[in-house]
Amino acid sequence: MVLQQGASGAIVWGTSSHLGDTVQLFLNGHKVSDDVVTQNASGVMTWIGKVAVTGNNYGPYTLSAKSSEGTITLHDVMFGDVWVCSGQSNMEFGVYGLLNASAEYVEASSYSNIRLFKAQHAQSGIELQDFNVKPASHWTTAQGNLGGFSAVCWLFGKQMSSQFKYPIGLIESNWGGTKIEWWSSTSALSQCSHSGKRNIHNSDLWNAMMHPLTRNTIYGAIWYQGEANAGRPDLYSCQFPAMINDWRQKFSSASLHTTSAEFPFGFVQLAPWRTGEENKGFPSLRWAQTAHYGKVPNAKMPNTFMSVTIDLPDFTSPYGSIHPRFKQDVASRLALSALGVAYHQSGLEFEGPYPSDYHLTGHSLNIEYDQGRTPIRVNDNVTNFEVCCSTTICDKNNGNWLPAPVASHDISSVTLSTSRCGQTTVSAVRYAWRESPCEFKKCAVYGRDTDLPGPPFYNSFL
Repeated sequence: MVLQQGASGAIVWGTSSHLGDTVQLFLNGHKVSDDVVTQNASGVMTWIGKVAVTGNNYGPYTLSAKSSEGTITLHDVMFGDVWVCSGQSNMEFGVYGLLNASAEYVEASSYSNIRLFKAQHAQSGIELQDFNVKPASHWTTAQGNLGGFSAVCWLFGKQMSSQFKYPIGLIESNWGGTKIEWWSSTSALSQCSHSGKRNIHNSDLWNAMMHPLTRNTIYGAIWYQGEANAGRPDLYSCQFPAMINDWRQKFSSASLHTTSAEFPFGFVQLAPWRTGEENKGFPSLRWAQTAHYGKVPNAKMPNTFMSVTIDLPDFTSPYGSIHPRFKQDVASRLALSALGVAYHQSGLEFEGPYPSDYHLTGHSLNIEYDQGRTPIRVNDNVTNFEVCCSTTICDKNNGNWLPAPVASHDISSVTLSTSRCGQTTVSAVRYAWRESPCEFKKCAVYGRDTDLPGPPFYNSFL
């Protein structure tokens, strides 16, 4: 297994049948803690200890717990960074479904310092302290059961391992087709209107599949979910930041604050689904995933990072076009943004271009990107921009929206033709506001030096 490295220590806990007994923890034979067995509110007798490893001696270690009942010893324990991977079916999508799955299996032997744990599907009406069903996979190396492990989680872990050369622990806990309400505690749901009422499944997966993990010390979490909530994007824009903040508070509290109360949280913005589909559920949900800011981190979502995937359609996926197989690109973009946000690497361009200013003159709209600091690459023959011609505020999804082709562009801006509006006021602009806005890696705007796509956006001028 992998435990979290660092001076604040990693939590180790267990159960006992002797109230008040002392449990001693030993790391490679050296005692690191004395812990007393106490009784929790549910009557379960537990002990909780802390093991701290700093420096670059990542293991393997032998970890032992000794009490009057005897000794339990764990072998091949490594210390590094531990990440939780959660969400619905695109996070659950296994390595076996990748286009080059066989190559992943071959490479896995080179990543023996990555350790995997997979929770089993389970539900509960109350918060559980431990899993009530056997895990789908106990801690193992990648050679154990890689095919059925989350592809995005594994590929993200590979990138982290390659970057830092120390062990990475990956904990997969997800379930296809599930809504965010099911992964949110009752306290998180109560923060958003219309979601306080207890519905079937609400909080059930939080209770059974996430709360049992909260005592463990983790570095961060990644999330791929939202398809099941595309029908209520405005509610999601409240629920998602509320869930993130709630997870942070509860993981930190349960782990005796060895997990940061501001731990980094990454997510995948929804990928394309159906070709030519006009449905605005996905675009609105992508916007909601950023709490209507369009990019992260932002004021409502600090210490978060994102993988933009609007240009990665896979309409011929044998698993259905809602399950694209191009998870390597998804994970590499997520990992890059993690290096910038979660690991604070300076001078790293980890985001696609995003508008910083708009200038309307005559029949033209000039959009400047990133205060002119980041060079952009523009695909001239792609029309992802639309303007709304109206004297009143335009809804993101409805109104007199018309294509606005790129008339010209320079190193950090594009100029759109708004002539389709005639003499009517240009009241708003939106970008890539389609369920599947682009052909594969052929959106209109990318970072010139990063090949990262600019995320969807909406801006009203009224």
